Parts: sequence; C-alpha cells; structure tokens
Amino acid sequence: MFPFFSHLIGGAVGSTMLLSFAVVLSAFFLEDAATVIVGVLAADGIISVPVALLSLYLGSMAADVMLYTIGWVACTHPRLAHYVDHEFTAPLRAWLESRYTLIIFSGHFVPGLRFTTYVASGFFRFPFSKYISLAIPSGLILGTTLFTISYLFGSFSSTWIGEVRWGVAALFIISIFFVARHNILMYRAKKDSLVAERTDADTHTPSA
Repeated sequence: MFPFFSHLIGGAVGSTMLLSFAVVLSAFFLEDAATVIVGVLAADGIISVPVALLSLYLGSMAADVMLYTIGWVACTHPRLAHYVDHEFTAPLRAWLESRYTLIIFSGHFVPGLRFTTYVASGFFRFPFSKYISLAIPSGLILGTTLFTISYLFGSFSSTWIGEVRWGVAALFIISIFFVARHNILMYRAKKDSLVAERTDADTHTPSA
C-alpha cells in the first residue's frame, strides 16, 4: 500500500495538477489511508494544504457517487435485480429504511459500513438526492478531521526517523482495517441471524 502511494504521489511532485490528480485517485480508492498519508506530506510541505484538502474532498465525493452508481446498475441486471425483494436482502433493506439518515451519515465514520450501505442505497433505489446530501457532508467532516490529525502528527514527528514515523502512521491505518473487518463480520452474523429467524417464523406459520 505505502509503496503504491509513494510512487503515485512522488511521481507527481513538481506539478500541482498531477499531484492533485494523484491525491484524488488515491482518495477515491482508499480514502482513510490517503488522508493520513497526504496529511503528513502536507506537514512536510510536499503539497499545500488547500490543494490537499480539495483533492481529498473530490476523491471522496467521486467515490460516494460511484458506490451508489454500482448499486443502481447492479439492480438493473436481470440476474441481480430479483434480489431487491429477496428474503436474504430484506433484513438489510429494512434496517436501512428504519434509520437511513443516521446510517448513511455514519458511513464514513464507521469502518466497513460505507461500502455496504452506499452500494445498497443505489441497489434499493433510495433517492439519490437524499443519499448524496448525507454522504458528502459525512465525508467532508471525516476528511477534514482525519487530515487535521495527520497534519498535526506530521508536524510533531517531523524530526523522527522516517521508518518510525511512517510505522506509526501504518499502525493507525492497519487498525482502521481491522475495525472495518470486525464490523463487517458482526454485520454478517447479524444478517444471518435475522434470515434464520425469518425462515424459522415462516416454517412455523400455519398455512391457510
């Protein structure tokens, strides 16, 4: 991960446009990791703060739109469309409908939640206007907060040995990954439990 970002951003140094594009591309695919790395690079003066923040914002917003679009397109595919009202997706749809605003706004803040719920928003055809009005502010708030923390860390650790400095940053990014993995496993367990309960209830329902 780190070599990829290093080569991508390092190769763009010297050109504001290329550097901005590199950050947008990085944020599009790995928002949290890109924000941490760019925050430290901004503290080193490699990229200006305004360019860094604007590029991170654009990458995050583009990813939000893309996730919704993926779900929307998937719903139009004949082999996938029948899952919109399928018993296996019913628990997810019911969960989203019950607290949609909170879930979508929390998508950027809870590791592992963003991909599943944002794609599901498009898949279940929730209004795009409501989705985007929640997803983008969430991304802006998290991006600004995470960038600020990373920038302050970069300023504080400017005299540290490079391996130690980036090692600490890597540990933070890896911890986000494990939290995301934990949340995804918890969601799958909960979904399987709800499906099992629904199947059991249908089995014991007397037929007319």
